[in-house]
Amino acid sequence: MTITKLDVTQALMDEHRIIERMLRVLIGAAGRVERGEEVSPSVFARGLDFIRNFADRWHHGKEEDLLFAALEKHGLPRVGGPLAVMLLEHEEGRKYVRGMAGALELWQEGDKSAAKTVARNARGYCDVLSRHIPKEDQILYPMGEDMLPEGEKKELLAAYAGAERQQGEGKGREYLGLVEELEKELAG
Repeated sequence: MTITKLDVTQALMDEHRIIERMLRVLIGAAGRVERGEEVSPSVFARGLDFIRNFADRWHHGKEEDLLFAALEKHGLPRVGGPLAVMLLEHEEGRKYVRGMAGALELWQEGDKSAAKTVARNARGYCDVLSRHIPKEDQILYPMGEDMLPEGEKKELLAAYAGAERQQGEGKGREYLGLVEELEKELAG
């Protein structure tokens, strides 16, 4: 069986589409907070759960631990090149997540003024990821497809499946369901 571009990076790009849907949810919720509209802190709490567990552990974990490691092994430096940029942007996103989490805790404890800080950090996270995802889809992934030998692509696919099993069966569907739930909640 020949491994194609779709076989080795399509799953990651499909995850990007799910992440982008959550980014739209968070941008919408942040906009409501910024306009002084009522938004439940649970929207951001569920968004944080998605970011931490799906976007970071599930998705970025596969990128950083598996794909990036394979690309480095085949000559793409982790320092001073595209991988360094991707890793820096992952960390930049994590800083916004920490800011959002800290402010959300205050909001949930009754400090309504913290809602704006949650929204500001959510928007910052969304801005970083909205610029980051196209770089991976349009530059890094095609570059990786050209660099990786077919046998390594097969190993990478098996490693992705193993990482997903380790996170828990059905977790991907669970987080897609969470995105759909939030989309409906904010549409109404």
